[in-house]
Amino acid sequence: MKHFLKLSDWSTEEIMQALDLADKLKYERKHGIEHKLLNGMTLGMIFSKSSTRTRVSFEVGIHDLGGSGLFLSSRDLQIGRGEPVEDTARVLSRYLDGIMIRTFAQKEVEDLATYGSIPIINGLTDYCHPCQVMADLQTIREHKGNLDGRKLTYIGDGNNMANSLIVGGIKTGMEVAVACPKGYEPDADIMKWASENGKFTCTESIEEAASDADALYTDVWASMGQEAEATQRKEIFKNYQINSSVMSVAKSDAMVMHCLPAHRDEEITADVFESHANEIFDEAENRLHAQKAIMVLCMGK
Repeated sequence: MKHFLKLSDWSTEEIMQALDLADKLKYERKHGIEHKLLNGMTLGMIFSKSSTRTRVSFEVGIHDLGGSGLFLSSRDLQIGRGEPVEDTARVLSRYLDGIMIRTFAQKEVEDLATYGSIPIINGLTDYCHPCQVMADLQTIREHKGNLDGRKLTYIGDGNNMANSLIVGGIKTGMEVAVACPKGYEPDADIMKWASENGKFTCTESIEEAASDADALYTDVWASMGQEAEATQRKEIFKNYQINSSVMSVAKSDAMVMHCLPAHRDEEITADVFESHANEIFDEAENRLHAQKAIMVLCMGK
């Protein structure tokens, strides 16, 4: 049994295996080749945080693989009324073949894995977003041909996206640079690990981070659960934007990526977003293919 809790748990070889499988499954889906690799299996999908892409891509993905998805909001579960996670994990393990959870605390995901007896997949926590980054890596490789030696630059809040991009980028041989305001850096332990295991920079200078980048990445300034800080964050992050000026210091053929939803003319200008829309929506589509690969590797016999 294999879990997918955070990218640091998977080796480079396991990540590359998942990316290769995601490419294969994407090719087969587009050519009408069915792959019922999880025939008859049921994936429980626990949502403490709502989502467009996570819900639809997992529900379609498990259906493509021959299984079924069961949507469970926190209102549907006793966990929302105080039942311990360890009890929920042990009960659901007797009904389901796997669980995908999108929630706030990383500990909740880790506890499900500790006390359950089925694979657990992290659909997002405040700490990391590994499924998104698998789709991101798949997209960069599609557009650039390879990952090793490429430069990935993230501009904005050092949030769960930044944490997972750092780990995924370093593990696949990329140089990773992060530009963020002081006090909004990514997780300190992740940055220390990145500095010791690859080429990593964290700076307040957008130009330094974006220089010669192969891919530029951003996210909203206020993530889900930070709505009360939105006005303050607009002032703090107002210069941390992907725009034509930033694009001019990256490589001439640099990609632009966004995990969506995007707030045009905040973290990214509308013109840059639209001129790179094909890449951004390839990235969104690849959530489906990358997550199918993760489900197969975790839940497959």
